[in-house]
Amino acid sequence: MTLQTKKYINCKGRLISIEKPIVMGILNITADSFFDGGKHNRLDAAIFQTEKMLQEGATIIDIGAQSTRPGADIIEAEKELAVAIPIIEALVKQFPQAVFSIDTFHAQVAKQAVLAGVSIINDVSAGDDDVDMFNVVVECKVPYIMMHKQGNSKTMQLKPTYSNVVLDIIDYFVPKINYLRQQGVADLIVDPGFGFGKNLAHNYELLNKLKQFEILGLPILAGMSRKKMIQKVINEEAANALNGTTVANTIALMHGANILRVHDVKEAMECVNIYNRLMGQEADN
Repeated sequence: MTLQTKKYINCKGRLISIEKPIVMGILNITADSFFDGGKHNRLDAAIFQTEKMLQEGATIIDIGAQSTRPGADIIEAEKELAVAIPIIEALVKQFPQAVFSIDTFHAQVAKQAVLAGVSIINDVSAGDDDVDMFNVVVECKVPYIMMHKQGNSKTMQLKPTYSNVVLDIIDYFVPKINYLRQQGVADLIVDPGFGFGKNLAHNYELLNKLKQFEILGLPILAGMSRKKMIQKVINEEAANALNGTTVANTIALMHGANILRVHDVKEAMECVNIYNRLMGQEADN
């Protein structure tokens, strides 16, 4: 039984329905992201990819100027801002009707990105990596995606350990949700953080029991696109992990995911459309 009651998120006055699942397209403007690093870090390439993902059905474009893949070097907020803000400003101008999110754990980057036009903060550290992040979320009054991770990019995959991975992560979210609710934050989204401080067994237990996160009463984001949890099972590299990603995304939808965060929007939208048909949420043509 789901406790979720809200069927929309308020993005600076624009209501985004999540009554049916939606797709978030990944726009990495870094040089070293694990799959598409260096592909979209020029403005013309970022514009092209954004237009492509919007045409394919993405509801949100998630802009990331810092790689958080396992082993990645952490860059300072000032350097992240120098990369992110010019591209954000250009994209907001080019696509004024689009909804953009900023993928960052730096509070300063989040705030400046919102001022530049993004409508959602997507934080892989759920406030743990920057003590000012929750203050920025409260101040900016935009939806906040909080993701669970264990450790940082250098340490998270060394030896992740849990008593019960699902319950431990739910327990991790509860005080954060309560605090932000008390501060008046209206729109929160949880992301269990596939691949971030989880081994293969942890990841698949999370996927199998994703529906248990509905107890939090919040939308659930699933981000598994081309990750190691898929590569290892199908014995392929990220470049050949699209089919496996499609299977995992379909399972996530069946288990309660409201948002799919993906590199490949067209294929994810196909998952959503088939899921909606299966659930009787699409009228006959």
